[in-house]
Amino acid sequence: MMKVYGTATSACTHKVLMVLAEKDHQAELIEVSVLKGHDKSPEHRERQPFGEIPVLEDDGFLLYESRAIIRYLDQRLLGPALTPDNLQLRGLMEQWISIEQSYVSGPVWELVRGGPVYEIIRESPAAPLLPPPPDQDAIVAARAALATPFDVADATLARQEFLAGPEFSLAEVTWLPYLQYLVASNGADLIDARPNLARWWREISGRPTWLRVGKVLERPE
Repeated sequence: MMKVYGTATSACTHKVLMVLAEKDHQAELIEVSVLKGHDKSPEHRERQPFGEIPVLEDDGFLLYESRAIIRYLDQRLLGPALTPDNLQLRGLMEQWISIEQSYVSGPVWELVRGGPVYEIIRESPAAPLLPPPPDQDAIVAARAALATPFDVADATLARQEFLAGPEFSLAEVTWLPYLQYLVASNGADLIDARPNLARWWREISGRPTWLRVGKVLERPE
């Protein structure tokens, strides 16, 4: 059985678990708590030299970085393809993954740090290692930074069902966990203000696979 070293509250782990769910493939989730500092342990650094999660282990083969892992799993496992066969659609998928990485996840985490989820996290043993919450100016700037990628996505989704075309793809997989954290951090209005983005979000967040993987955020252990 494959192993995933990560934690159920990690957005990056969620991406990997989502692909596994879409492929209907079981893997063992081995808890590596970031809040308890387990990701920085010597044991975990042997798997991931940067001390981050997740890590995939597949019959002795180790792979880290969530976006690399999900591409690997999509090719490795049977089940519905999450990468378009068409070269142009595949290029669009990669474009939207890059947009998430470059313009979305950073501002979202700034809003997470200013929201109720972060208050729970700051009660953890790792609290002394965490940066302080952002001030109001930083929160305003993060919300403003999301306007362009969300506007571009909204315009795209007015023409097609999903980011890369007619089918759910790895582009949706990479956006899902960050938007869930955004919603949990009082940022749902940024999605709801854009009708096509809101329609798309309702559809992808309601997928049975995501309902299993991206459960309502719980209090971290």
